[in-house]
Order: sequence, then C-alpha cells, then structure tokens
Amino acid sequence: MLRFIAILVLLTFSARSVAAEPDPAVAEKLVADALKAWDVPGVAVVVVRGDDTLLLKGFGKRELGAAAPVTADTVFPLASCSKAFTTTLLAMLADDGAMNWDDSVHKHLSGFKLSDPNADALLTMRDLLCHRCGIGGHDILWYRAPWGIDETLKRAQLLPLDYPFRSGFQYSSIPYLAAGRAIEKRTGEKWEKLVRTRICEPLGMKGVTFTTIAIPKDADRASGHKLGKDGKVGRVPGYEIREPNPSGSVNATATDVAAWLKFHLSDGLDPNGTRLVSIKHLDETKTPQNIIRLEGLAKQLNPDTVQLSYAMGWLVYDHRGKKVISHGGMIDGFRVQITMLPNENLGIAVLANLQETRMNAALTNSLIDLYCGLPAKDWNAYFRKIVEQEAADRKATLEARNAARDPNAKPTLPLTGYAGEYTHPAYGSLKVAIVNGRLVLTWGGFECVLEHFEADTFRITEGFFADRLVPFTVADGKATRLKFSDQQFERK
Repeated sequence: MLRFIAILVLLTFSARSVAAEPDPAVAEKLVADALKAWDVPGVAVVVVRGDDTLLLKGFGKRELGAAAPVTADTVFPLASCSKAFTTTLLAMLADDGAMNWDDSVHKHLSGFKLSDPNADALLTMRDLLCHRCGIGGHDILWYRAPWGIDETLKRAQLLPLDYPFRSGFQYSSIPYLAAGRAIEKRTGEKWEKLVRTRICEPLGMKGVTFTTIAIPKDADRASGHKLGKDGKVGRVPGYEIREPNPSGSVNATATDVAAWLKFHLSDGLDPNGTRLVSIKHLDETKTPQNIIRLEGLAKQLNPDTVQLSYAMGWLVYDHRGKKVISHGGMIDGFRVQITMLPNENLGIAVLANLQETRMNAALTNSLIDLYCGLPAKDWNAYFRKIVEQEAADRKATLEARNAARDPNAKPTLPLTGYAGEYTHPAYGSLKVAIVNGRLVLTWGGFECVLEHFEADTFRITEGFFADRLVPFTVADGKATRLKFSDQQFERK
C-alpha cells in the first residue's frame, strides 16, 4: 500500500512537472528581447530538462547584413567552455586508474615546471585545473602568439608567480595547456582524439571540431562581431586556431551542446544509458576548489549570489537560492555561456556571435528564472547599467590620466633613440622601429603604433592594446627598457 502511494505521488509529481513547463513562446520572447537589447546579430539557445529538449533553436543572423539565419546546427567556438571537456576527460582517466587529481604534474609531464621551486615541488593536476598555481593570465603567450603550445609552456616556466601558490585565484588558460599535454604524455594519444572518441562520438556530437581550420568550408558557421568605437556592431575576423587547444579550441553546434548538457545532467550517461564516467569523478569536476571573492565586478555580476567558487572547468555558485554550475567563453567575435542547475535537472546554453556582450549572462538569468518559476526580473536592464557604468568608469579614468599629463614634457631622446630590440625572459623579443615617421612596436602578431604621451612615455593609438601606455626608461642618454603589456622588456 505504501509503495502504491509512493508511486502515485511520483507519477502525480512527474505529470505536474511536465505540465508546468513554460510555453516555449515565452522563452522565445525572452531571446528576442535580449537580441534587441544588446544588438546581437544572432544566437543559438538550448534549454534541456533531463533528457527532454525544451528549446533548441537559432535566432537572428549568422552574419550582420546577410540572409543566412542562425540554426541549431550553426557552428560556434566554445572558447573557454572547452575546459570542461578537458576535466571530463581527466575524470574518465581517473576511472581508468591512469591519472588522479592529486598526482604530481611531474609524474605525467616532467618537462613543465613553475619558476618557484617550492611551489613546483607541490604542483598537482588539481592545481592546474582550478586557477591556483600562481600563474596569472598572460594570455598573449598563446593568443596570437607566433609559436605553438609547447613553446608557450616552455616560456611560462620563466614567469615569476603572479600570486602565492594556492593562495589566490587568477584565471589563466596556460595551466590547462599543461594539463592537456600531461594527458597526452600519459596516454600516448592526442587530447583531441581522446575527447572525440571518449566524449563526442558516444554522445553523438557530430558537429565538433578542435581547430578552426578543421571546420568544413561549406559549414553552417557563425561569423564574429564586435562593438566598434563608433558604437555600432560590425564584423570582425575570426581567430584562427590551427592547433588543438585543451583550454579553448572546441567548436560545436547548439545540437552538440544539448547532448553535452544531457550527459552532465544524467551524471555521465550516454543516450543509450551506458555510463561513460563515474559519478564520483565527474562530480569532482563540479566541486568547489577555489574561492572567488564576491567583491567589485564579481559581486555586481552576481547580485543574488552568496558564494562563488571555481571547480575544475566550471564555476559553482548560487542564483536566487538555486545551485548553479556554469562557465563562459569568449574569443574574437563571440561569447558563449553553458549553465546547469543540477537540482532542477535543467541545462541552458547561449551561443552568441557578439564579443564582450553581457547578453549571455542576462538571457541565462532570465531563462533560469522562467524555468525555475522564480519572479521575473529585467536582467537586460540590470546588466546594461553595469556595462554603462563600466564604460563611464573607463572614460573617467582615461580623462583623469590625460588631464594629469604634462603636455610640455618632451621626449628625452629623438625617436631614433627609442628604436631597437627589447627582450623579456618569457615573452621574447619585441622590436620598436620608425615607420613613416612614427614609432611602431611589434611583438608576435601585434603591431602597435605609438604616439608621444608625456616625457618618455608613449601611447598605443589603436588595436588590441589601444590607449595602453608604453613607458621607456632612459639612462645615460639611452633607452634601456620599456614596459609593454605589464611586462618589463630590457634593451638588447
């Protein structure tokens, strides 16, 4: 009798849950409102509840001004959302007994070291995956760098630690490159082959590629966009990734991401019910490892959050009383966000072809509220205020800096005195030359025109480093060093 009642209650609850799902038209209205509020050309949206797909659809255009629409099969770069593929693969290898979270990195990748010998002696795989090993961002050691991953890792070993080992949080993709190489050394297989054979193929993720050059030329592929200085959205060239990158090179469709979300919500089962990874080790990737302080922008972006932590390839936090596991990704022209609410059996993904937009966060929050039955809030307006305040703060900072400049402080040397080659142990050689009467700084794939700002300091006029200052140090009538991208380069 008791069993009968329990079954009846379960069936009643299940029926009520299915009936309670919002009308898809309501969700689609939220998407349309977000596209308009943020001037995003196109977006693919996924909402799943367990094995059920509630929304899987493209909205808007693949490219501004073109006719082709975004569809559920449009390819987007997942950027840093790729990190969870690496940690999921490691969870599988932990099941195999091939690797463990707390293995010494040197056990699997003897050639990689931290510059601090004490930290290096303690470095584990877990340290690499939760942004606590002491290495800061240093993105341009891999982004647009004129070398590959192995050279990036070799150079990273020469970096002084940006914060004490295991005593802080600084997001960095470089440790994930090391984790990927450790996987390859231990297994004898390429990272991308393992991800494809152990994750993508069993899940039916047919649209996944691991470099941009591997995307078929005739593919349904989104184009990237960015907000220009004129305040208008325009197309930007995509960032071509020619080498598979364990921190950020997965390309996928919304259909693929729907399968990825269902896999995680099922605690590691493929569509046939076959277990691909243990609950124990998959859960470890989503267990808080490193606290992120809720202050400044982190607090503003998470107004209804009590705690925020980094797990391994995922952020873990709460939203209006609901546990959330999420990660974002951004690369030239794109921003994506993949989110799960495990207690609600809910998965959401927002893949947008506009760089740096906050639409992904706004729309994700709106969809969480809708599908969890929470009071509606205008998240577009909320995040717009943050963006506007950020822009106002940047403008005020630049104006204050420019107002403090002494326009009468002339350069100590003629322009030829600053030209030359400058070096950094990790970043290598940087050249300053005179081109058409102006100083031009060249490093890797970056070419920066410099204009005089004050005394021996110059300003980058445009491009990736626009408005950054490049101060030279002059001693005994010679330029002896310069500072670029927060790094000191000594004259050769």
